[in-house]
Amino acid sequence: MNVWTRRAVIGTAAVSMALSVAACGKAGDGDKAAGGDGKTIGLLLPENKTTRYETFDRPLMEAKIKALCADCEVKYNNAAQETETQKKQFDALITQGVKVIILDPVDYKATKSWVNQAAKKGVKVVAYDRLAEGEISAYVSYDNEKIGRLQGEALVKALGSDAKDSNVVMINGSPTDANAPFFKKGAHTVLDKQVKKIVYEQDIPDWSSDEANKKMSAAIDSLGKDGFQGVYAANDGEAGGVITALKQQGVEVPVGGQDSELAGLQRVLKGDQAFTIYKQIKPQADATAEIAVKLLKGGKIDALAPTKVDSLSGDVKGIPAKLYDAQVVTKDNVKDTIIKDKVYQVSQLCTADVKAACEKAGIK
Repeated sequence: MNVWTRRAVIGTAAVSMALSVAACGKAGDGDKAAGGDGKTIGLLLPENKTTRYETFDRPLMEAKIKALCADCEVKYNNAAQETETQKKQFDALITQGVKVIILDPVDYKATKSWVNQAAKKGVKVVAYDRLAEGEISAYVSYDNEKIGRLQGEALVKALGSDAKDSNVVMINGSPTDANAPFFKKGAHTVLDKQVKKIVYEQDIPDWSSDEANKKMSAAIDSLGKDGFQGVYAANDGEAGGVITALKQQGVEVPVGGQDSELAGLQRVLKGDQAFTIYKQIKPQADATAEIAVKLLKGGKIDALAPTKVDSLSGDVKGIPAKLYDAQVVTKDNVKDTIIKDKVYQVSQLCTADVKAACEKAGIK
């Protein structure tokens, strides 16, 4: 697997705040603020339960767009996991004359009619992180099926020599997220062959940690405390809910996650969570910003999006894409990945309850 060496330097909160204020604009500011001057890029993110969007994706993209186009503005909105809210945000950008929209969809299936109507009006839509349906102009994400395989392989490794005799519970991602089926498919390609059986499996709406907690509790009630030996959780938020349920019942088994969220990394260091998946957000955010600015200026994006993908429905073929690889993170390599790339500072990661675990992992 290719592992990036570029450093993920996070923009400061002050820069993010300044850019956010500049991006929002005011209703009624006229054609310039509304995007009629061809200097405005829309940015629509899906939710704020997953901490990465507001902490990393948004400030990184805003900063990169500003660096590439000093007089460009970013009109930002977060849909808070509501499809109808995101549709209204999308429609508002079209009405305001915005010609390029970066869209991370709440429900990828719902976007088809919006995106197709936008395309008819000459609006370019860049699908970010999650593939959207409709005539999108580009897609920037990760090789999500490969991420699922990495998760499956990491869980098998955590199970050790007992893997082939182990039953596994699968707590999957949200059915409205285009990435979730790929994570699940990739994980199954590994687990179906290398563990005894998948004994309980559920998709979790909206990536809800509370719902993951409930489903894990139901699995324990159904299977018994000894009825499974490991848990696949599709992301760190769900892993947190799963681990809480396990602790409440006095069950200790390996649990994996994804996204390298701060809380997830702390659980990894303390030994509560076996692993997470580190996806360097800066390269993804930077590439998306570059593509958006290039499209805004009428340029070609072939070099920026060299891969071709099809929509999940198969309706749209040959979408220009840039797909990145990811990396498994355990307590043994947090120092050489997360800390090295300055995703989090030691002071953020190694709080009082994690300090001893950090020192044991060589993080000081």
